[in-house]
This record gives sequence, C-alpha cells and structure tokens, in this order.
Amino acid sequence: MHTVTLSKSKGIGGSLKHGADSFIVKEITKNGVVLEPGRIYSAADLKEDEAPHGNFVKLVMQKRNWDSVHALQEVARRMHRGMRSVGYAGMKDKLATTVQLVSIFGADLNAVQRIYIKDIKINGAWRSDKGIEMGDLLGNAFEITIADAAGDAEAIENITAELGGFMPNYFDRQRFGTRLNNHKIGIHMLKGEFEDAVMEFLTETSNETNEAAIEARRRLAEERDFKAALEYFPGYLRYERSMLSYLSMHTDFINAIRKLPRGISLLFVHAVESYIFNSSVEKRIEAEDFKPDKALACSLDSHGFPDMNTVHIASGKENSLVVGNIIGYETNEEHLSSYEKQALDELGITKEDFKIKSMPELSMKGAFRLVFAPFKEFSYEIGGGIARMKFSLPAGSYATVLANEFMKNSGLELTA
Repeated sequence: MHTVTLSKSKGIGGSLKHGADSFIVKEITKNGVVLEPGRIYSAADLKEDEAPHGNFVKLVMQKRNWDSVHALQEVARRMHRGMRSVGYAGMKDKLATTVQLVSIFGADLNAVQRIYIKDIKINGAWRSDKGIEMGDLLGNAFEITIADAAGDAEAIENITAELGGFMPNYFDRQRFGTRLNNHKIGIHMLKGEFEDAVMEFLTETSNETNEAAIEARRRLAEERDFKAALEYFPGYLRYERSMLSYLSMHTDFINAIRKLPRGISLLFVHAVESYIFNSSVEKRIEAEDFKPDKALACSLDSHGFPDMNTVHIASGKENSLVVGNIIGYETNEEHLSSYEKQALDELGITKEDFKIKSMPELSMKGAFRLVFAPFKEFSYEIGGGIARMKFSLPAGSYATVLANEFMKNSGLELTA
C-alpha cells in the first residue's frame, strides 16, 4: 500500500516543516468558533453556557511542542486531579502550536487561571455544568509551512482545481507507529498469533533509528532469550522491558501483551482498521470510483463538514459524501464495499476476527469514516522556496495528507 494521491498534476516537492511556528492547529469548536492562538476567550465568545456553580472548569489551552496527553496530564496534576477528570474533543500534534478546548472536573477556577507551565498557556477559563467529550468539535483549522518547494503558484492552482475541494481521507503515518509496524502486530493478534505479535513488537528494526535499540532487537531475534535481553535492552524502551520482564518468568504471550498499557495495545488493532481503510481508499481512487451510488454516504452539517450521524445508503441522486467502514465485528456484511472485502482478503482476515476471544478487551465493533474529506477556506502563498497554506479539515482528517497532494513526495509506504 502506498497511499495513491487523488490529484495527478506534478507537485511542488519540498518538505513539511514541523515546529511551533510552522505547524499551527486551531480547533473549530462544535459551535463553529475557530480558536486563535494568543486570544483570550470567555464562555460568551465561544457561545458556551457559563455555570458559576458548575462542577467543571472549561479552559482554552494553547501549547507549543507538547503532545496532548502529557500537556493535559501536567495541567491536571497542577490541579491535583487525574487524567480521568480531564475532557478533550481531540488529540493535537506535538511539534506544533495548537489551541483547543479542555475541561477538568473538580478543578478550582482561580487556580486554573493562575497556571504557569512553560509553553502552555490558558487562554480563558470559566465554570460549566458539562465537560468536554471526545468528538465535541467540528474540525481543525491549519496553517502549515512547506520548505524547499520547487513548484510555483500554477502548480498549486492545478492541483487545487483537480481536488475540487476534497482529499483522500487516509490515516497518516502516526497511526502506524514510529517503526510503521503497528498494523503487523495487530494482524498477528487478530489471527491469534500472539507469539508472532510479541516478537514483531520486540524485534522489528525497520525505521528504528537508535543503534543500541537496533542491536538489541536483532540479538533478541537471534537468541530468543528474554531473561538475557533484560541485561542489554536500552532502558528507554520501557514497554519492551516490561514485556521482557514478564516473559523471563512466564511463557505466556497473551499476558505479555497485557503488560502494555491497554491504550498501546489498542493502537495495534486500530492500525489494522486504518490499514484496511487506507487500502480501500487507494483501490477506489485507482478505479476512479468517487460517487456514493448505492454505497454508504452521509450528509453535510451547517459548516460544510460531514455529519456522521446521518450515515445511510445513498441513492446516488442526493448531495452526499462517500462513507467507508472502520471495520469491526459488528460491521454489516451487506455494507462492505468490494474494495474493503478485497483488502480483508489480502490480509487473510475477516471482520469477525476483530472480536478477539483471547483478549476481548481489545475487540473492535466498527465505525464509519468519510472516504473523501472536504477541505475549506483554502489559501496559500508561495515564493522563495517556501509555501504557506491555510485550510480547515473535519475532525479526524490529517493536514499532512492534504499537504502530500501538493508535495507528491511524502506518501506512506506500508507492507503487511
């Protein structure tokens, strides 16, 4: 799988710059407000209800070069609260400046307003009787910078015209892990091959950059001595060492996987779903099949973004968007597209395999995802080898995927 682009015109090349000033992510709240960096907000500004005696504090959090989880953990810690008290609508990039709406149950409003954490700012806070939940956003607005661009405005105009306001809604590389093998681990798990899953996690060296880690993984692959591996596996590989410690005493690969945080283990199964989805989108583009005729589809919300609460079987006559399956064991067999069935067959798995009997806590029921996502408010500047682009995307869509439509040089290469 190599994530075929939707547009065919030659790209501008270059590389996507990551960092506080080169990648800006502004959450679009469920009320349609774009959260701008540096601006202080009130509840009224965001069309939110304020409840002076509410149990939640809502706050606008701006961060630079923090991943969302660690930033939220630190804010919660300052409030003497745990992560279970924190609500957020979606994760945001680490190597960026990002602004998002957050809630903390049981926090002190005055203490929140006084928080000082390096590279984290609280741009307004108020009491509320309701917290933020995952998905409580319309999307995100982006400002990105592409360096070393060789193309010109004409190239961007040509690609923009070809896309017609839509891009492939691929999952991008972070979904597949730094070694790009999360889906391989997950496939083994779905097939009940738990020893293979463990060894893939512990020994795969593709895309590994640390020489000590590469040597340790290779040695373990050759010797398969888990106890000895504890002596030479680098200390920073905490999850691997936790698994090795268990395996040095027990030959139980299922429970070895359970030594990982559940959130990590879930990533492996999510990566299989993402791989199948990406593969089916790629096949659809190659077949030039862009219409929702008698396929799953959804309507648009007031912002022009997909309303996933309206998924239905399209007649092909209405104004609707093509929807694909995030496959799970409850996915309706009749709603599987030929592209999704082909992707499953190529991996040698079925939708029923997502009900993992040996590890039911990792089973996936299935969901829906837009196949071609709309991008809105697109504008750009290009000159001197630098291209700057602004645009908005629905929640869950990746700015890097749209950027690749213009660069044509950073596609995701994956093997199963």
